[in-house]
Amino acid sequence: MTATVDRPVLPPSDPAERLELDELAALLSRAPANAALVTPDGTLVHLPAAVYEVLSQVITAMRAGRAITVAPLAQRLTTQEAADLLGVSRPTLIKLLEDGKIPFEKPGRHRRIRLDDLLTYRDQRRQERREALDELVRQTEELGLYDDEATEIR
Repeated sequence: MTATVDRPVLPPSDPAERLELDELAALLSRAPANAALVTPDGTLVHLPAAVYEVLSQVITAMRAGRAITVAPLAQRLTTQEAADLLGVSRPTLIKLLEDGKIPFEKPGRHRRIRLDDLLTYRDQRRQERREALDELVRQTEELGLYDDEATEIR
């Protein structure tokens, strides 16, 4: 079985299926050390801790209404897949690649981006935005603008 990033699984829209997710989440929260699956032929397969953690994260995200995609970190993405994952246009992504912001490979004519490199870039950008927002809040507090009415500031 291969995992791809182009086939997200959407959370259930059927109320009965959402209830099943809630019940599954409750079951998983009770017995993480003893989690197992039963195969169609009745074989009991114990879940390793890492697999259990991934399953728990998938269920939590789906209960929150998020789509899920499971992909190995070494997977290589096309520029369109990478742009979609970042939520930017393909030309914007190409500029990021050409500026050296995100590493890429060009085994032939097409660029390929490793998923783990893309996620590292995304996490760095989130951290930079968080720090910039914190700095903006700090400056605003120093200037005492939180004490003023919005109409006074304009």
